[in-house]
Amino acid sequence: MTTPALEAIGLTKRFRGPGGHSLTAVDGIDLTIGSGEIVAFLGPNGAGKTTTVDMLLGLTSPSGGTVRVYGEAPRRAVVDGRVSAVMQTGGLLPDFTVRETIRAIAALHGRPDRVDTVVERAGLGKLADRLVQACSGGEQQRLKFALALVPDPDLVILDEPTTGMDVGARQEFWDTMRAHAADGRTVVFATHYLAEADAFADRTVLMSHGRIRADGPTAEVRAAYGGQTMTIRPPADVVGVDGIDRAWLDDVRRAVAPLGVTDLEVSSASLEAAFLALTGAPETDPGPSGAATYTPTDLPTVAQEALQ
Repeated sequence: MTTPALEAIGLTKRFRGPGGHSLTAVDGIDLTIGSGEIVAFLGPNGAGKTTTVDMLLGLTSPSGGTVRVYGEAPRRAVVDGRVSAVMQTGGLLPDFTVRETIRAIAALHGRPDRVDTVVERAGLGKLADRLVQACSGGEQQRLKFALALVPDPDLVILDEPTTGMDVGARQEFWDTMRAHAADGRTVVFATHYLAEADAFADRTVLMSHGRIRADGPTAEVRAAYGGQTMTIRPPADVVGVDGIDRAWLDDVRRAVAPLGVTDLEVSSASLEAAFLALTGAPETDPGPSGAATYTPTDLPTVAQEALQ
């Protein structure tokens, strides 16, 4: 049987709060992630994601339960170079070139042989001689990804990995991540782009109040909890310069009124709707015009907070 990349059983973390009261940040979660999976890890502020990742990386000890990374204690797996984390901000020397930065980190890991490999894998060949301070935010994110690949890790934890990237660079990045996972590696990423999780994660784990609320293939989570809406396209002969013919609209309203239907619009179930339904995050926020508009919950960045 293949050893899981991550395995947590009854994982619990309690902190002592004001007045000596105990605060449970992670409440007995069970989580198994296999090799080669791409998993989106989502949840609102205070969900327990960061504390969970702290325990997965061996940065804090659980109050109860067990956690193993490739069958080892988390800290041992990190020391062995089997786990890398990519932070959203900080950690780069502005006066180094891209290649010099990678070479320095490779020397620390004792892996100078990996420099050319990670430059190619991260798509940094044309940027290799550019100073880090001259790189765009998206290019710096790709450099951080390259640094995470230096020890040839089996597991990569990504914090907002495509922040600052344009659409084309984002697509190229995820093509690279898929190739990385296809080699048997595991990718766990946090993102505030729910559409990105929907598009690129094979599996989504939603946390709220220290517990896992949903865990499964992203399409199934979306379909089970996202809900659906319906839309219709009117025939061309009832659409004029001033819009849809009102008499036709009145006929449609009368026809569907017995069914209790008010608006007709159809779209695929939304991962965003599933996120809101399962985490209890507020669904609407009054916009400047008074219309109801949704502002996505600011999801904490996993790797950055875990390594602070």
